[in-house]
Amino acid sequence: MPTVLSTLMHPQRTPPPPIDVDLARVMGVGTAVWTVALLVTGVLWLTGVVPGRWPSMCAAGAVLGLIGVLWARRNGHLSADGTGAMIRPGQEDISG
Repeated sequence: MPTVLSTLMHPQRTPPPPIDVDLARVMGVGTAVWTVALLVTGVLWLTGVVPGRWPSMCAAGAVLGLIGVLWARRNGHLSADGTGAMIRPGQEDISG
């Protein structure tokens, strides 16, 4: 029988099942948030309130988010059952 310490140090749990989400939509929302932050920090930078690094970081987040949206749209499509699940190219849509 394992000791309490070994059970605490090495728990044996099964991972939860993956959640089916529309990655393009999630990345799109994140990209929109970065874009709004870019606009706000850009105005604050022009008024001299914040340093120029802040808008550049927001721009990097928006650009990376756009790349992520394009990747998600190219590398998968939504299942036909309306759940928002992504299906990889080559996989069949077994729901419909």
